Amino acid sequence: MALLRLSSGDVTGFKVFFALLFLYGLISYAAHSAIHMKFVKPLGADAPPDRFSETRAIQHVRVLAEEIGGRQEGSPGLKQAAVYIKTQLELIRERAGTNIRIEIEETVVNGSFNMLFLGQSLSLTYRNHTNILMRISSVDSQDSDPSVLLNGHFDTPPGSPGAGDCGSCVASLLELARVTVDSGWIPPRPIIFLFNGAEELFMLGSHGFMTTHRWRNTVGAFIDIEASGTGGFDLVCQSGPGSWPSSVYAQSAVYPMANSAAQDIFGAIPGDTDYRMFANDYGDIPGLDIIFLLGGYFYHTSSDTVDRLLPGSMQARGDNLFSVMKAFANSSKLLTAQERESFRATGGGSKGERPVFFDYFAQFMVFYSRRQALVFHSIPLAIFLLMPVLLRLPNGSLLHSFRSYCDFFKGLLFHASGIILAILFPVTFSILRLMFARQSMNWFANPYLAFLLFVPCSLVGLLVPRFFWRQFPLSQDVNALALSREELADEARFWGAFGFYSLLTMAYLVSGLSGGFVTFLLSAFMLPAWICFYLSTKFFGHQSLRSTACYVIPLVPCLTYSVYFGGFLAVFLIEKMGMTGSHPPPYGYFVPDAIVAAVVGLVTGWCFGPLLPVVGKWLTKSSIVLFLLHGSVLALAVSSQLFPYSKDAPKRIVFQHTVQTRDSNQILDASFDFAVVDSNSLMFVFEHAPEVAKELHGNRELSFDTVKQSDLETWKGIFPISALFSRSLKFPTKTEEISKLYRYFPHITARSPVITDEGSRRVNLEFSTGSLKEVWVAVLNITGPLSNWSFANNTVPAPVKVGNRPPSYICRLSGSSHENWTFWLEASSSEPLRVDIAVVDLYLTESTKKLKGLFPSWMDVTTFTSFMSSYVF
Repeated sequence: MALLRLSSGDVTGFKVFFALLFLYGLISYAAHSAIHMKFVKPLGADAPPDRFSETRAIQHVRVLAEEIGGRQEGSPGLKQAAVYIKTQLELIRERAGTNIRIEIEETVVNGSFNMLFLGQSLSLTYRNHTNILMRISSVDSQDSDPSVLLNGHFDTPPGSPGAGDCGSCVASLLELARVTVDSGWIPPRPIIFLFNGAEELFMLGSHGFMTTHRWRNTVGAFIDIEASGTGGFDLVCQSGPGSWPSSVYAQSAVYPMANSAAQDIFGAIPGDTDYRMFANDYGDIPGLDIIFLLGGYFYHTSSDTVDRLLPGSMQARGDNLFSVMKAFANSSKLLTAQERESFRATGGGSKGERPVFFDYFAQFMVFYSRRQALVFHSIPLAIFLLMPVLLRLPNGSLLHSFRSYCDFFKGLLFHASGIILAILFPVTFSILRLMFARQSMNWFANPYLAFLLFVPCSLVGLLVPRFFWRQFPLSQDVNALALSREELADEARFWGAFGFYSLLTMAYLVSGLSGGFVTFLLSAFMLPAWICFYLSTKFFGHQSLRSTACYVIPLVPCLTYSVYFGGFLAVFLIEKMGMTGSHPPPYGYFVPDAIVAAVVGLVTGWCFGPLLPVVGKWLTKSSIVLFLLHGSVLALAVSSQLFPYSKDAPKRIVFQHTVQTRDSNQILDASFDFAVVDSNSLMFVFEHAPEVAKELHGNRELSFDTVKQSDLETWKGIFPISALFSRSLKFPTKTEEISKLYRYFPHITARSPVITDEGSRRVNLEFSTGSLKEVWVAVLNITGPLSNWSFANNTVPAPVKVGNRPPSYICRLSGSSHENWTFWLEASSSEPLRVDIAVVDLYLTESTKKLKGLFPSWMDVTTFTSFMSSYVF
């Protein structure tokens, strides 16, 4: 009956709506296939020896992640992995011909330095970390020849078998080394494969190479491969210094996956890679940072297993690496450190230049320099500013041109308001939904739900300005121009939208960012689309669907890229929202939903916005707006029946067995501490894990008011990751099991203070990790008048705040040894120095293992023991 009440205009509007829905459905399917590598066929174990084979590479991942398992510092798996890698490299060397020289080294690195990580200043001191290196070169090459470095790490974070991060990286390099030898290719420049054993401890392995290894100054280009998931898009997230690395990639990658916008965003993501050691902190080597970005649900979890690797991903990575590696090796721009310095001293090169580039469905890549971008990205704005003059001056006057300017700017404001409302409507909807929901992030395990929830109301936001201003408020005099009011209104709306995207493109350019290609593409494709529409109206008229089709069809390539780029951004964000932090109440509960809603709204705006000037008149119908609102309500009803988590999208929990000690043999207290890293709090966890709640708290009521909360100082063993925690809980536990397991606890002993020549008080200290079994890291938190220390070349970092304590100085110690740590601290006054220690041991007591086993399978629990003690000197 409702259909019978639709007017002819409504029926036409729904025809346009469903036609566009079908078009965007096809585009979305193509984009989904592309970002999940559906178009890449993995090669089998019987592939030709001169081809990279994903199947052969996965055999290495299976050994590393299944047979060996966790490869954390302090665990036996890390040493086993080093032995396996070296053995595989030696097998490759045995097959090499006489025209190739292969050198294999196992190096032990030590060092101490300061760095800024996650916005916090800290010092890192390490010893006895292992790097494995292979150098492939021609027999007539020299040790001083410029070389190409490929880097991947074989250690894993606590609790993870590391199939994706970064067993896939190690396996790719091993297979790549085999292909290099078996293909018969003789590298014109040496190729260095670096398997570093300490990336998860804040890039220590790469730091050791860059500060101590004899080959470090020969590296002329590098490729760092990483994994923030289990496959999919293998994106170039960082490139530089200069434009040469991305230019080489654009010309040589078989499946190019890169865009310069990634580098704009990367700095806002909590994390870092070895790229900073090679290109920024300890070298200015040109290079690429290539990262698996999908499958983020399993990143740094126990679910990072071989079966989670996305098929085709490693094949695409391997084919790209082999081609790009050869292109670097053949390039005349490959220079040693000394040659780069001399080249720049003579005015050659542009170290800070950031080019603009992007791939199109991993099929080809568009690349242009910063200087070219200054020209290209300025053209749309120049056209926007000139069009009123060009359109009116031949038959009109300057007054007509001025009035056209006014109308165009009105159109710009209307379009901008539509884009803003497209973001605000879904954000508002997400907040209203959570006011009546028991849990947030229902879309987390069901990414399609985020689009069902937020795209319809975002479209409503886009249409609202046109809905309320159906008659465009023209400044131009219709009677003085040979155009109808409808033609002038369409013209103002189009050029307003065109001007909006042109201004955004210029704003990106002026700010020094490189992501302006997105809005540049929109404006570049809108121009021919408008010309086609304008010409078609001469034949079919403004009210013809054929004219509308003539506008839409030229935009399809641009819309396809927008969905490809925007869809990937939204999916990546959704997968990462499970680890972005637990924000303080009362607003923290709303943060993930609001962020996802805003991003989906933004993506909807730029995917649909270019159509709005012409298509909007067909869709601005009350029936269509109601249909969209009903769609949002239906999605809301569906969301209430869906659970936020699953085995394929686990809830992350951090479980720390905290042991407070004194000296080497006294236990003061022990507790089980828990934290989460998303907006669904620990009360949500214990509600769905009643056996855990009963084990911890009996049958008593469990709430934030009845259980003691642990402060950030409790978590200093994993500082600065602990900054992601809010409202973590502490449950007391028994100490007898710990007393039986450990004979000695971590402790510090001091010698008598010494007064230096400068009048400072120096305290010489010795730190022992006791009889702990699998030490991952030890953290020193020093409070007081610290003026100098023996770490980081006697350089004290900036003080930081840990919990409610006064500003203090943080030093992380890592690396196993039979010898104790020895160091000294200097105080600038007689006030005492306080040293708090937190030592993270990955070995778990039986009671801890039992409690961890009570959690449901859709919860991923990272568990460790932290021994804490305090000293005053």
